[in-house]
Amino acid sequence: MKKSSTYLILAAAGMLLMSTASAQQIKPTTEKELVEAVEKHRQLYASTPLKDFKARNIGPTNMSGRIVDLEVAQNPNTFYIAAASGGVWKTEDNGQSFTPIFDHQSALGIGDMALSPSDNNILWVGTGENNSSRSTYAGSGVYKSTDAGETWQFMGLPHTQHIGQIQIHPTNPEIVWVGAMGGLYSQNKERGLYMTTDGGASWKKVLYIDDNTGIIDIKIHPKNPDILLAASWERFRQAHDFIGNGKGSAIWRSEDGGKSWKKAVEGFPQNEFVGRIGFDFAQSNPNVVYALHDNQGPSDKEPQQPRRRGQEEENPLTFEDFKSMSIGDALGLEEKRLNTFLRRNQFASHYTAEEIKRQLRTGKITTLQIADYNKDANDANAALTNTSIIGAEVFRSEDAGKSWKKVSESDLSRLYNTYGYYFGEVRVGTENEDEVFVLGVPLLVSRDGGKNFTRTDSIGRPHSDHQSMWINPKDGKHILLGNDGGLYRSYGGGARWDHLNTQMPISQFYSIMTDDATPYHVYGGMQDNGVWFGSSKNDPADRWESLMGGDGMVVAVDTRDNDIVYTGFQFGNYFRIDKASGDRRRITPGHEIGNDPNRWNWRTPARLSHHNQDIIYMGSQYVYQSLDQGSTWRTISPDLTKNEKSGNVPFATLTVVEESPFEFGTLYAGSDDGNVWITRNNGGNWESLNEGLPQNRWVSSIAPSKHQEGLVYVTLNGYRNDDFKTYVYMSLDYGKSWKSIKANLPEESTNIILEDHSNPSILYLGTDHGLYVTMDGGNTWNLFQGELPNVAIYDMVIQERENDLVIGTHGRSVYIIELEPIHELAKPNQKVMD
Repeated sequence: MKKSSTYLILAAAGMLLMSTASAQQIKPTTEKELVEAVEKHRQLYASTPLKDFKARNIGPTNMSGRIVDLEVAQNPNTFYIAAASGGVWKTEDNGQSFTPIFDHQSALGIGDMALSPSDNNILWVGTGENNSSRSTYAGSGVYKSTDAGETWQFMGLPHTQHIGQIQIHPTNPEIVWVGAMGGLYSQNKERGLYMTTDGGASWKKVLYIDDNTGIIDIKIHPKNPDILLAASWERFRQAHDFIGNGKGSAIWRSEDGGKSWKKAVEGFPQNEFVGRIGFDFAQSNPNVVYALHDNQGPSDKEPQQPRRRGQEEENPLTFEDFKSMSIGDALGLEEKRLNTFLRRNQFASHYTAEEIKRQLRTGKITTLQIADYNKDANDANAALTNTSIIGAEVFRSEDAGKSWKKVSESDLSRLYNTYGYYFGEVRVGTENEDEVFVLGVPLLVSRDGGKNFTRTDSIGRPHSDHQSMWINPKDGKHILLGNDGGLYRSYGGGARWDHLNTQMPISQFYSIMTDDATPYHVYGGMQDNGVWFGSSKNDPADRWESLMGGDGMVVAVDTRDNDIVYTGFQFGNYFRIDKASGDRRRITPGHEIGNDPNRWNWRTPARLSHHNQDIIYMGSQYVYQSLDQGSTWRTISPDLTKNEKSGNVPFATLTVVEESPFEFGTLYAGSDDGNVWITRNNGGNWESLNEGLPQNRWVSSIAPSKHQEGLVYVTLNGYRNDDFKTYVYMSLDYGKSWKSIKANLPEESTNIILEDHSNPSILYLGTDHGLYVTMDGGNTWNLFQGELPNVAIYDMVIQERENDLVIGTHGRSVYIIELEPIHELAKPNQKVMD
């Protein structure tokens, strides 16, 4: 794309401003601020006028969400389920029904639970998931129930953020050990292993490595509670990079009931490549314990290369061919052969053989630019699975963890691929010390002491990405399994599985959309569960239908016929789907020759035009516009990011592209590194709107008003710096100046703001802890909770014909709120902004 002088001037000015701002350090939220925010949320919950307003959950449950822990009572008909970001659920009828029992506590992101072996009425819950993924929410401490989940008491440790493991002494429930991972995106000293001997009234930190290393696992010797093992894990995530290993990662051992600890060094790796560790004692022979290790060391094996369409072609063109190719030779290439090369390597759709040759003849491009088209491209999906690291290994100890020996002979590199930070659980059969289950993308089992492994998740087809397992101590064939698809049960030792998927709506939505059918459908993309749609009249247990696999992302629906849907999976892999015919076509735009390759956000923005639904927008670091339903694209912006940081996670990407409902050609764009832009001439030039906003925060939403020209709202998010403050702003002049409308809101990461379609005084705000409503333009906010829990809200949309607010939560599926009662309550405040 040819850049105009206006582009270059504005870009240069913006980069100068941004580089200065980027030097400012973003401070993580302090413990005092976190405690104050939790208390303010509690006060708003107690006083809200919206507490008894209705919110209807429509599921889905047939495609569930991530289950991170299982605790089973002595009567196995009673057990507890911890959802990654959907709270704690209880069944007393062996999974036929479940009830949420932890709603409206400080956080619904759960790290671990523990049920007292000596008193099953005592249940501990640690908030803040211990998986270090993009969708891992921070918690705010630990809770205890002494009445089997009826009531809860906060037991402290508010700034531990992510709880790795909780263990309760087998005979004395006053003694509890808590492993804290600490902040995911910042260094803090609240990490480590804590111990209480008075039921949580006081705590002592008994193991601390450093401010970047926490405790991910704790296990107690089945026969001698003075012997404990703990796994430390050094890891540090940033928006643009992730390090999941380090010298702080190790196995620690205590012989005095957890009061003092020594590192177990004999036979276990002691280097900078040690990653996440999980372990389990054999109940039938307690001196035998297995450790599952994510070895991040380099592998001698060549990474598997994805097979691309056209590789069966005889003598296919390659990028290398163009490095030394003359223009004359390029012009002489057979058109079919050149077109195959262009499509196979996903060049922008307008680059046909004819167009390439035209641009070569006129000197607009060179053969070297063709050779370098994907030179710096980051295939983020391939990077998850094809990096050469050693990966998962199994170690065995026969002296209760004093010494270790690597026993795995099977190639376990595909158990984790490169994201061992997302897994780490190992379970030993309760009746056979040589039966070992390792949980990863597949579920594997060994029957020979960890040497050889085979899959045990094929019959019943349980979802992949396995997170938790319980094996009945009295019947080793009875197993419960939690994964990214929900809860599974086996009575045959894992040979067959039943999906208990009718009771818990705990799906994790990234996006939500509706169509105009009667009754209308709700569409959404879900964490690790693809894209689905269902009727707005559904009960939670009613089935939804699948549209797409992968991690489901943004959905846009052409409401003229409700059949054409634009959607896809992570990192910009988007498609146009015709529901009626089943046809689907990949529409992801390629970059212009001479431009840097596209950098796609995990949740790539895509929007249909308000003015013509043949027009669609997508954002990488550039804004793309298609006038023909994604068949062809043109680039209408320069790089709108700062592009100052790089690592092993795609960054410097656009997170938001929005269009004004009033004016075609007026577009807003926001980036993950803190830029907000506007164009009022369809990309002819772009103007930075950063002044007056906090710098370098993730732009989570932009909402141009439907009621007043120039009125626009924006939310920013500091979550990826462990900054949990509330950033919500409005502008009356197209973003030239900004005013905070935070008002009385507690400090909670903000994800989405939405303007009411009929009353401009009403705004809806989704945060990491629920829904807020203002009826006076942002002067005061009310918490909408009751039937809607304090769950993270990623996306919202209003179905205007039915006057419904449709909410995509990240942990409790989809809620619909009928807006008539809110409109009635807000009538005295209705006005137009001035």
